[in-house]
Amino acid sequence: MKKLTESMLDALCQQAQHSPRLRANHNLHEELSNPVQRLAIAMEPGTLVLPHRHPQTWEVLLPLRGRFVVLVFDDAGMVLERTVLGTECAVLELPANTWHAVLSLDPGGIIFEVKRGPYVPLSAPDIAPWSSGLGAAAWNAWYADARVGDKVL
Repeated sequence: MKKLTESMLDALCQQAQHSPRLRANHNLHEELSNPVQRLAIAMEPGTLVLPHRHPQTWEVLLPLRGRFVVLVFDDAGMVLERTVLGTECAVLELPANTWHAVLSLDPGGIIFEVKRGPYVPLSAPDIAPWSSGLGAAAWNAWYADARVGDKVL
């Protein structure tokens, strides 16, 4: 049996706080080739998740600790949906090929992700072409205020 204990989650948060990317993950799957990827991701405020998509898989997100803004975009960078995991929503499933970004709102935040494997690293076509030019602070400030109908700067 596999478990994510509170002490494991505490340690994961510590790793994220000391990581240059302000993120750390703990995989429940043994291999990157597994048909289902399952992982807890500690995400500190300030970490940058650029708008991206996974053409090969759906993605399920649920908050274990803290709150997360999830933005869904159209192909031109307009916000189609805004959801706050951890308050208004407990579980979110994104269809394959959906442009999205995630903002961690709280220190010690941990999100759990499930998606179809094998693991496929993001390639250039899967990072939104309209997502370059801003730094992490500017992106995260924009994410925090973005509403449905807003277009990326």
